[in-house]
Order: sequence, then structure tokens, then C-alpha cells
Amino acid sequence: MDFKWIKNSAELTTTPGREIALKIADAGLKAINTAKVVATSLRIHDEILHVKDAEFDLKKFKRIKVIGFGKASCEAAAALEKILGEKITSGAVIDIAVGKCELIEHYVGTHPKPTPQNVEATKHIVALANGVTEEDLVIVLVSGGGSSLLCYPESECEQNGLLYDRFLKTGATIQELNLVRKHLSVLKGGGLAKLFYPATIVGLIFSDVPGDHDEIVASGATFKDASTVEMAKKILKKYDIDEKEFEFVETPKDDRFFERVTNVTLVSNSLALEAMKKQAEGLGLRANIVSSEIYDKARVAMNTLMAGLEGYDVALGGGETSLVIDKKGGSGGRNMFLALEAIQHLKPGMSFVALASDGRDNSDGAGAIVDLDTGERAKALDLDVNLYLVNYDPERMFHETKHEIIMTGPTGANISDLMILVKK
Repeated sequence: MDFKWIKNSAELTTTPGREIALKIADAGLKAINTAKVVATSLRIHDEILHVKDAEFDLKKFKRIKVIGFGKASCEAAAALEKILGEKITSGAVIDIAVGKCELIEHYVGTHPKPTPQNVEATKHIVALANGVTEEDLVIVLVSGGGSSLLCYPESECEQNGLLYDRFLKTGATIQELNLVRKHLSVLKGGGLAKLFYPATIVGLIFSDVPGDHDEIVASGATFKDASTVEMAKKILKKYDIDEKEFEFVETPKDDRFFERVTNVTLVSNSLALEAMKKQAEGLGLRANIVSSEIYDKARVAMNTLMAGLEGYDVALGGGETSLVIDKKGGSGGRNMFLALEAIQHLKPGMSFVALASDGRDNSDGAGAIVDLDTGERAKALDLDVNLYLVNYDPERMFHETKHEIIMTGPTGANISDLMILVKK
């Protein structure tokens, strides 16, 4: 099998079990390829734009604007240009990397913490709202990382960064973080829909949030928000964060701002999990999707996956494990940390992959693949797995053991993390 995404597959494929796990991982990444998903989900026929099951008569609009924010926005914008071409009158997207668009302006911002660079980029999106009418169609590309990249005004940028620092030490969920973010912003929590009212808005959602919670992606800029300032304050209180550090705003509650809004989910981790299950079954294996919403600490997550392997050859999971960093230093991200934890759970014949779908696990590596051989190599090198866990330093250990770090490069997609446990 040709590995499209895993660039160092030859180095990592040291056993049949590893080869199977990597093939399954590669199938998951192929399924969420942004350009492919856009090309298969959108088409124009007789001046009707079809977005999955939704239809929009392009003859009704004088202008088509494209805006986007998140780690998939540039890839999605370039794919959208191939479909709409010169019908696009203007546009602006913000990503963490330089894009390849010809008609749509693209800007680079910072992630995971916002900076004034993000504010300057967001100003170009805000400017596109000037003079919008009912004869405008606005296509909004929403993907993971957008909560940081879409940041306006500067006061929100400062508070968003402070909130991120405070939350990093708590182990809180992305749902909780983004709920609070909505109430520090004039654009999140439906604020963008209000800004572009009365235009027709089509939100194309590339979800990085585990499970079916699309209104949380990039803090729900095109969704009517049911949460309140008081709910945001309760979350801060739950984690002993001083609410006086922040200035709260209520999200738009008037239905009229959302009457012309259609949100369509194009990608989620469920898509990747189903593709991985299909690949495993194609290899003659029994596969179990354990959960698309794994938020637990690494040890609990591994126990869940191990239990999910009972009666199956492959256990699959998606989500974002909880990792509370309480000391400086370390290397790698939550996927490498989960893989390091997995070494202590694996039995003979088992291989495990933990993978960041965007290709970056807080480093150039996308994640790691491990088996019992990893532990044996660590022992031979006199490396203490527990010590690397305590120091949140998995990448450094995997550089020593040589055959664990998965390299994909930026994937242009972002649908949370993927977990694959294989028994061969």
C-alpha cells in the first residue's frame, strides 16, 4: 500500500502489526483531505450551488464573498476557487501557513495563542462586512484553530491569550474553553453572523471537536449561541480563575441574525474513524470504534481503548486527551504523551498509534507509534519511561529509541486526534 501521508513509513514499519496500524492511520488522513472533501461536497449545476443536500441559487446574488479562519482555511479556499472561479468577488482567510489562493486574500496568524498579527489579519475579514446586503452570499470556511486566528478587537486578543494560559493548567475541555471565548468576543458565538447580516451565509464546517458539536468549532462564529455570560463565569469559577481578569460580552440572541445562515459540516473525526474502520475490515480485521469523544487523561484513555479491544482486532478512538502541564520544559504533545503512556499497557502483539490530524503534535512530529519493542529499546538505552512521563518529555525519548515519531508534515486538515490500537 502506498502511504500518502506518513512520510517515514519505511522507518516505522518494523513489524506486521505496525504496518497494519500505519495503514489504518493513513486511511484516516486520506478521508479528511480538505481539497478532496470540498471537491466532492460542492458543485455548481445550472447556476445552483449544491453544498451536500443544501442548494443556493447563484442568480439571486450580486456578490460572492469567501472568508475563513482555521488550520484548513487556505486549503479549503484554494479548493473552493476551483469550483466558483471568477464568481468570487472578494475574500480573506486566516491560516497558520501561507496559502495558494489566486482570488482570495490569505493571511498568516499565530496559534495556539493569538497575537496582534491575528488582529490585523481579522481586520480584513471584518472589512468585508461593509455594505453587505441581501444580495450578498458569504461562504465561511470554519476549521480548528479558528478560535485563536479569528481575533478582534485587540482587547479580545489580549484576553484570549490570557484565558489560554489560565486554562492550560486546568485540564478543562475544549467545550469549556470555547464557551468562555465566545463571551470575550464580538465575532465568536454567532457574532460573525450578526456582522454580515442580512447577507446569506453558508458556513462550511471542518470540525476539530470530538463528537457532533459543530457549534463549538472555532467558537461558533456562525451559530446562534445558547450559552450566557453567567455560564462562562461559572466555568472560570470551577477552575479557580479570577473572572475579574476578563471583560465579558453577551452573544447575539436575536433569531433574525441567523435566518439566512446555513451551516454544513463537511469534515469531522467520525469521517476519519469510519474510514479507518473500513480500512481495517478490508485487511480482514474486526474493528471497533470505541468513542469519538475521548477527553480523559492518558492512563484512563488507554484503559478505555484496551477494554474496547475485547473481542476485536482493532480499537479506534478520536478526541483530545486531557493533559495538565504543571512544569516547564518537556517536548512533544498530547499524542506522543499518550503513546508513551501506552507502552505500559501494551501486551505482546499489540501496536498503538496516537496521531494529531493536523500533522503537528506540538512539534514537527504528528504523533507516535509504539509497541513492546519500544519499551525494550528504551531499557537497552537505560531510559526510564516513567521519568519521561513525569517530565512531559515523550518526544525526547522517542528521538532516542529511533522508530516511533510519525512524520506527515502539515495535512491541511484538523479533526482532533486519532487513536489506533491493533492486536496482531
